[in-house]
Amino acid sequence: MRIIGRRAGRAGVEIPVLGLGGAPLGDLYARLPEAEALATIRTAYDAGIRLFDTAPYYGHGLSEHRFGHVLRQMPRESYVLSTKVGRWLEPRPIEKVERGMWAGTLAMQPVLDYSYDGTLRAIEQSLQRLGIDRIDILLIHDVDVWTHGSAEAFEQRYREAVAGAAKALVELRAQGVVRAIGAGINEIGPAERFLREVDLDCLMLAGRYTLLEQGAIESLLPLAEARGIRLLIAGPFNSGILAVGAREGAQYDYKPAAPEIRARVAALEAICSRHQVPLAAAALQFPLGHPAVAAVVPGAVRAEEVRRNLALFRQPIPPALWAEMRAEGLLHPAAPCPA
Repeated sequence: MRIIGRRAGRAGVEIPVLGLGGAPLGDLYARLPEAEALATIRTAYDAGIRLFDTAPYYGHGLSEHRFGHVLRQMPRESYVLSTKVGRWLEPRPIEKVERGMWAGTLAMQPVLDYSYDGTLRAIEQSLQRLGIDRIDILLIHDVDVWTHGSAEAFEQRYREAVAGAAKALVELRAQGVVRAIGAGINEIGPAERFLREVDLDCLMLAGRYTLLEQGAIESLLPLAEARGIRLLIAGPFNSGILAVGAREGAQYDYKPAAPEIRARVAALEAICSRHQVPLAAAALQFPLGHPAVAAVVPGAVRAEEVRRNLALFRQPIPPALWAEMRAEGLLHPAAPCPA
């Protein structure tokens, strides 16, 4: 595959089909030396990757800060940058920061806020951390049941986001501060509500349209295609199992995979082995077979992982591999495969 662009939004943002996801660069689960983090971003840029995704939540501003350090030295028109709203950051002594899954953070505490004013505050902070004058793609982040703990809490936050954040993003798009707007979500139901009720250009969907999990093909992807909304697929390896295979302890949805998940991955892996294709290559390329998908956005911690992802992305895959997966019931009958 080639890293060519697919357009999204009224401004015709050309979205490169392979991106770099910024959650690992926010010290997700483990601390990453600053020099290594910056080298990862520079390696991606120098190798031709031109789509970069980050968020205030990732390392409590650390990921944005690192991307900004590298990207503000590059021609602004040479890359596409996405970040997110839904949290602004409040300064706090580092010893009092509640880090959660982030091993290292800035001295900031995220404050959940999908209001109009909170959204404008979050954007202003992001621009300052990034050191740039505008954002290409701005996504409303984590409006789902898992993040907020219950259906009732989700409903409250969703209504707040539609009345506040979405209104702010539509205005900023009209002003040219943002070129395309969307939502970044991990659940199909909330994603469909956003597509139906908000005037979006794109949607970032994490882990829900992959070689292992294709439920989005039934209603979400047809809806996006009908409305001209492009998808960016994050988490194409489903937290790691599609990168490392069906070994004991492999992660699926941020926890050790259940036996039935490992069995399905083992079946996918066996087909890939017969066709001499790495499982991770098939996983990375599969989502791009659907016409509504604009990009896949895997994360990377170190420069060698970026180079590996590029090699997987460019790996030739014979049509017979996809045909065998479909024949064995491992692909949804309606899921198109990459040409």
